[in-house]
Amino acid sequence: MEVKYKRVLIKLSGEALVQGAPETDGKRPIINYDFLKTVCEKIKKCVDNGCEVAIVVGAGNIWRGKEGKNFQRVRADHMGMLATVINCLAIQDVLESIGVPTRVMTAIEMKQFAEPYIRNKAVSHLGKKRVVIFGCGLGTPYVSTDTAAVMRAKEIDADIVLLAKNIDAVYTADPRIDPGAVRLSDIGFMDVLSQNLKVMDSTATSFSMENQLPILVFGLDDPENICRAVAGEKIGTIVHT
Repeated sequence: MEVKYKRVLIKLSGEALVQGAPETDGKRPIINYDFLKTVCEKIKKCVDNGCEVAIVVGAGNIWRGKEGKNFQRVRADHMGMLATVINCLAIQDVLESIGVPTRVMTAIEMKQFAEPYIRNKAVSHLGKKRVVIFGCGLGTPYVSTDTAAVMRAKEIDADIVLLAKNIDAVYTADPRIDPGAVRLSDIGFMDVLSQNLKVMDSTATSFSMENQLPILVFGLDDPENICRAVAGEKIGTIVHT
């Protein structure tokens, strides 16, 4: 495998971690270990072939701040930040179990099991072929993990953000609702904003546009897509300036 990008940031949704999990006694686990292990094996393949990998993970499988309607919004967002750390530790555990050195770095200090986020330290870890997993978003309420992902990517000088989703590309409309939705191979940030396409939230989209940070949107239904994306194969949708 020949990699196109030297350094990438992969944004994983929390929902991706529970993909394919079977229900037991009417309950669904928050993490599908088997699926997560497959994802981590693909990340290992990228690292082994010379790509430096950072990860931002959401917490939609556990808690979304905006869904805590009965809670004060700032506190609900704080709860969501903590939930991202659960996912970070799960990813770290699986990566370490298959021989990939990792560091979890959080925007809120919790030194008993994660390092505080320091930009230079993160870059140093990446240079030593450690996968760096960012938790707690940016550590502030009202900010999504999409925005955290693009900002962290710019801070660490990532070549591209790989946005792994439950849908295989960007469409002109939601293909699950509109059978006439057209799949796009590439699109400009301004078009995403003007057409109100739900690629990322508007803050993350605007930041990426202003900082000329390309985003590749692709489906995580096949974890091998991570390797294809890092290799520069034409999958999903590239969002660019």
